Amino acid sequence: MLRLWSRYSYDDMSKHENYEVLNLIGYGLAKFNNDFINQFSYSTKSSFYRFIVEIGIADSVGTVKNRMDLFDHFFPNNGRKGWWQKGDAYLHRKLFIDSLFGTANVSEYAEIVKMYLQGNYGIENLSVKSKPITESKFRKLQETGLEAELFFMHNFRSIDIFKDGVIEDARLFGDGYDFQIESNDHLFLAEVKGIRQEKGKFRLTQKEFSKAQEYGKDYIITIVLSLNDSPYFLTIDNPLKNLNFQKKLVKTKDIIEYHLTSEIC
Repeated sequence: MLRLWSRYSYDDMSKHENYEVLNLIGYGLAKFNNDFINQFSYSTKSSFYRFIVEIGIADSVGTVKNRMDLFDHFFPNNGRKGWWQKGDAYLHRKLFIDSLFGTANVSEYAEIVKMYLQGNYGIENLSVKSKPITESKFRKLQETGLEAELFFMHNFRSIDIFKDGVIEDARLFGDGYDFQIESNDHLFLAEVKGIRQEKGKFRLTQKEFSKAQEYGKDYIITIVLSLNDSPYFLTIDNPLKNLNFQKKLVKTKDIIEYHLTSEIC
């Protein structure tokens, strides 16, 4: 059965074409304040905003400031309230960046942003020192999986069947599910999928498909929809019964996957 849960809404903005780097910049401004812009040789935020506009990342200085406002709420020591009215609506983005770069100090974090600007937009003269692990983390910015899993870990109790549950992380085991949740003496296996828009498709690996066969109604696909804006859950129990999949051989990897035949929405 398909169930919608936990829709967070805010009249923010549709996804900007430079969404990821604007989030990185907004996070840096909110967390490190003027120390962040000093790393780019700017002494005022307004001059830094203009720099971001001049290199084509934002259409206006207001776009940059708005992105900072979205993150200010999560860094109360910076002296600004930001868009506090939105509450935790943008928390999933803050937690996602935390998971990748949260331990970096201001100089390290500025290097990360410079590397992104140079590598993705060809912005020169930023004195970037590339590190392999940072490049690997950048690739994670483009993936839906980790972001969706983090959102699930922080909000799974908003789903009725998990509301009293105790969660165990099983991702490292690679056994066909992401989390085990024990709720009222009942065990569920939860496989989390992320979709950036409000509809889309996902696929199951051979292990996920086999686990879904084995556990039936206790195997719960939890889809985090609208990751770009206002994420919410769609849960599907017994997915092999309630959805249609087509078996496909991925020749480049010589593995079998099961692709959903129609979009989830």
